[in-house]
Amino acid sequence: MFIFAKISCNQMTEKEKVLKQLKDLDITYEIHEHPPAPTIEEAKKYWKGIDATHCKNLFFRNHKGNRHYLVILEHSRALDIHDLEKRLKQGKISFASDQRMKRYLGITPGSVSVFGLINDTEKHVHLFVDENLKQSSRISFHPNINTASVILSFADFTKFLNWTGNRYEYLKLYD
Repeated sequence: MFIFAKISCNQMTEKEKVLKQLKDLDITYEIHEHPPAPTIEEAKKYWKGIDATHCKNLFFRNHKGNRHYLVILEHSRALDIHDLEKRLKQGKISFASDQRMKRYLGITPGSVSVFGLINDTEKHVHLFVDENLKQSSRISFHPNINTASVILSFADFTKFLNWTGNRYEYLKLYD
């Protein structure tokens, strides 16, 4: 005898939630499974042969702790945090704690990704995307877990951003 049960979103893994949402949005993607890669240096070992711009995702909070920002840039680029602070005019910003990451993005350190916005039901997190990424035809992110990389077109990335409802803007973060 077989018993079929509908799996609720709470029972799905973070990766399954991401892939389901991409499918629901009719977004085509590739997925590449690999061993855990909590850092860019580790992930680079598994990106060989993948034709995509691999992204670095950084999660910040302002000094009061009442605003949170996700910053996305090309993985090999460094972010000038002091320059970003000046542009935001929010005072000092710092990396958000593990607890804040879990609360606002539903993810753990080493798995920060734009796909964490799926879990931001209050649309609290503001996103900054480096303008240089617009030149990429395909980009890559973890699917909220660092054991895989998801590749999608830049157009589909924009489609996903628009679906989230989170505020976002493009900034020139480097030349």
